[in-house]
Amino acid sequence: MRLTLGLIWLTVFLTGCQATKQFDVGTRPQFLVSQLPDGELKEKLASCLDKPIKRTRFSIGHRGAPLLYPEHTKESYIAAAKMGAGTLECDVTFTKDKTLVCRHAQCDLHATTDILLQPKLASKCRQPFTPADPDSGKLASAQCCTSDITLAEFKQLKGKMDGVNTQATTVAEFVKGTPNWRTDLYASSGTLMTHSESIALFKQLGVNMTPELKMPEVPMPFNGLSQSQLAQKMLDEYTEHNVPPSQVFPQSFSYQDIQYWIKQAPEFANHAVFLDGREAGEHFDINKPSTWQPSMEDLVKNKVKIIAPPIWMLISEDKNGDIIPSQYALAAKRAGLKIVAWSLERSGPLANGGGWYYQSVKNAVKHDGDILRVLDILAKQVDVVAVFSDWPATTSFYASCMGIE
Repeated sequence: MRLTLGLIWLTVFLTGCQATKQFDVGTRPQFLVSQLPDGELKEKLASCLDKPIKRTRFSIGHRGAPLLYPEHTKESYIAAAKMGAGTLECDVTFTKDKTLVCRHAQCDLHATTDILLQPKLASKCRQPFTPADPDSGKLASAQCCTSDITLAEFKQLKGKMDGVNTQATTVAEFVKGTPNWRTDLYASSGTLMTHSESIALFKQLGVNMTPELKMPEVPMPFNGLSQSQLAQKMLDEYTEHNVPPSQVFPQSFSYQDIQYWIKQAPEFANHAVFLDGREAGEHFDINKPSTWQPSMEDLVKNKVKIIAPPIWMLISEDKNGDIIPSQYALAAKRAGLKIVAWSLERSGPLANGGGWYYQSVKNAVKHDGDILRVLDILAKQVDVVAVFSDWPATTSFYASCMGIE
């Protein structure tokens, strides 16, 4: 049987990786280290620039390696593994015929695939493309969901870099929305994957797996599929692939999903990750425990073991403008919760304060090298057990240099 080019590439990569255990972080760590101020951290990291790195569970490929590769594609996952990421993520949603697939959101196909460029498939979208109207100020829009199409149709799509041009008057303009700090250089042939296919690939790559069960954007039950059945179906696919539960870290923003896994799938419960969306509460304050509901103690009482908030919830600025652990982070540690942070290198250049992911330390974040300062605080003072990154080479390099497994 003739192997496809993609399979040949994967086979060569896996053979080389298994034979030599070599990983490649490229030149980005060197660039980031060069922007650090002189001091102990810069000296330590600089000493590791020419040393080989090890694969580390501390480094999680957030959707793969989407700083340069289309997210949730085979190419993005392989790149992340090559960078030493010890864990990879498939965000899990479902098609019209209830097959689980890897997408960040159920209704993001218009922004992350070429569906709008395929007229037959575009006609199935929940909301067709509507051009911008400069006179009225109306922005261009569209919405295409995995639940709008079957698995066979889903497999006809190609992944692209996440983004749309809301000023567009044509579909061709609309899909060209890649942020200027990412690139389309590797976006010509993103291979979409089912959840089951991602498990098989991750097994071949030798990494741990952290699926995130996404919130459905259709009424549930969907064609007879209830939320609890969906939560169970996701875990069942790991069992079908003979993946030990110890290698699976199921995530959800839904506290109900977490509680379902704790009660109904105890073999996976110790690794269930509660993605903390409490910050969306109207009165949330990272320095006021009374605004966190349920409380850290309640989470532990209900057998939650791992919590995963965005980076900004874990760090603050002191009166001198230095980065320190937030009251939220300290409270989570006191309660005995393990902490995972997300997502490093998703904000682009940090010269403007880093955007949403760094909002609690925007006065202290001024240069791209500050990514490493934040990472150092997260690792040494917040004591996170892992960090999601859009370019996992950075977290792999840091963890390898610091001796973090």
